[in-house]
This record gives sequence, C-alpha cells and structure tokens, in this order.
Amino acid sequence: MKTNSTPLKVLVVDDSALYRKIVRDVLSGLEGVEVVGAANNGVIALERIKQLKPDVVTLDVEMPQLDGHGVLKQLANVPNAPKAIMVSAFTAQGAQSTNAALREGAFDFILKPATKSLEMSVQQLRRDLIPKIEACRGAAAPTGTRAVSRPALRPARPAAPVGRISPPRRFDVPPRIVAIGVSTGGPQALVRLLPRLPANFPCPILLVQHMPPMFTASLAEDLNRRCSLTVSEGRDGQPVRRGEVIIAPGGKHMRVVRQDKDHVIQITDDAPERNCKPSVDYLFRSVAEVYGAASLGVVLTGMGDDGALGAAELKKKGGQVLSQDESSCVVYGMPKAVFDAGLSDEVASLDMMPTVIGAYARGGARV
Repeated sequence: MKTNSTPLKVLVVDDSALYRKIVRDVLSGLEGVEVVGAANNGVIALERIKQLKPDVVTLDVEMPQLDGHGVLKQLANVPNAPKAIMVSAFTAQGAQSTNAALREGAFDFILKPATKSLEMSVQQLRRDLIPKIEACRGAAAPTGTRAVSRPALRPARPAAPVGRISPPRRFDVPPRIVAIGVSTGGPQALVRLLPRLPANFPCPILLVQHMPPMFTASLAEDLNRRCSLTVSEGRDGQPVRRGEVIIAPGGKHMRVVRQDKDHVIQITDDAPERNCKPSVDYLFRSVAEVYGAASLGVVLTGMGDDGALGAAELKKKGGQVLSQDESSCVVYGMPKAVFDAGLSDEVASLDMMPTVIGAYARGGARV
C-alpha cells in the first residue's frame, strides 16, 4: 500500500493526445500522485510498464495495434502488475468491452467525457477519476497479484453472541428475498458468485451494481449467459419471481413494492443517495419495508459505504446481513462499513459466499 510519503505512480495510456493531456493534467494536480509517463497504444504501454513500474495505468479500451484487452491479458501473469482503470466510450459497444475488461481483471473504469467544452471535460474527469485513484491507493494489493480468497468463514464483530452466528442454525423466518449490493470489483465477483447458484435457488435476487446506463444491460446479458438463474436488467412493473436475478438499471434507482398480492419492481429517477444512482441503501430500504424479517442482504466489494444504512434497516426489521471478507475484496469499503457498524451476521470470502447464501436462503441449514 502506498503511504503519504510514497507517490502513487501512474501511466496514462490513450490513443488520443487530447485525452492523454486531460488525464495528465487532472492527475498532476493530485497530492501524492506522480504521472511517470504516457503511451498512445498497448504495445508502447507494455514497454513503459516494464520500464517505469507504475502502480496504476489509466487504460483506453479501444486503441490501435494492441487494445486495452490485449494489455490486460499480457499483464495477467506479471508479478506486481499495476491496477488498470479503463477509460471507456459511453456506447453499447463500449459497455460490452468495458465489462469484458472488468472480468479480465481491470480494477475499475471511467467514461470518456462527452461534454461541450474542454473545461467541462476536465471537471467531469476530475470528479470521476479522483475517487478511483484514491481507491487504488487504499487497495491492499495490485489486482494482478491479489491472492485467491480463502475458503474460510469468520464471524462478524458480534453485536449478538458468537454462538448465534455459528452453524448450523435455523431462522424463525427464512428469507424470501436476497438483495445484493456491490461496486468496485463487482463484475468479477458476480461472475464468481451467481453462476454457482442453482436453477432451483429458493429466493428471487435483487441486485445493485454501481454502473452507468447501458453498462448494467451488458452486465445482465453476460451473466444471463453464464447462470442457471435468469438474469435481466430491471424493468418498471417487472414481477419479482423465484429463479430470477434482477439488476438495477444504471443511472436509475430500483425498489420493490407490494402490488395487490404480488411483489413488483419500481424503477425511479429519484435523486442520488450518497452520490450513488442506483443506490444499495435505496434498494435495501424497500426490501426491509416489504419483506421485513424474511430478507437477506449481501454486501460485496466496493468503495464507499453505500449499503450500510440499508443494512441497518434490514436488521431493524429482523433480516439477516452477510458481508464479504477483506482478503477477497478488490476494495474493502462497502462491506467494511457494514462490518464496522456491527451489522454483519456473518462474514465470508467470495469463494464461500455461494455456499453461505445458499445456506441462509434455505433457512439457515448449513451443508
């Protein structure tokens, strides 16, 4: 981890001279960040990564000779590889390419500004890029060398006696819904989690992944191809059914409401919460209100603390909350906020999370 006295070294890679300049200007104004170089294609980028040993690379998705995907593949087996922040076009093709890059190990992504002026572009990049850089600074290990999560469980810092969270146990009210919140590192985590849930999984799953419009549709399509469960981007009025995973659309909020005897999805354009839209807190609150004690919240890797307030609402209603452990998170932010607040009934590594979620969904019976 970089300390305040050790600059975070960044390499800027983009085939556009204008974007290289904008990104360099934004980063050069950050305390504790050193821009060590730039490259206009992937071939040169790999050479400069070897020479300059940056901690972070801002990496254009589409480039001549060797694109961002090619760079990521080359870096996959490089010791102490830098974290890659992808720079993506706000298009359907850009969304598909970026989601693929995230699955291939990219740390996170930002959108290329599509503004009317250079000044506005700089402002947008500063707003979007700086939090990602700070998350890289705080992450425990380079993405390319992150240890595989251990198949082990550890109890949360207990608000209740440790025995209450020790398997096996059964709940008075088994969950009838699973709500998942995830951000940075989410696409990789979801690819490792959701395909391991069986087609007869007993609860519907509602999911918030922090992403802009189009990107969540691409994510849902990819996960649907990989999963036994049906995965879709949420639609207003969509019924909540067993055997389905519904992902909140990027740039909108998603909640569940009662409608006659059914439960349905509502997609809203309410204001962002804690700078998030979609918001995990927003979804969790509605789940707590509609399902009460028959709800299970899961908070996975991500920066910030979205989900902590919603987890508190779930707990007030008697629901259960799981959080991902630090060692298997790309960024231990969101689950840490839940854990530190004493809201986690159990903490699990990502590799164990499908087993733990399955056990809770069956009413607490551990296998």
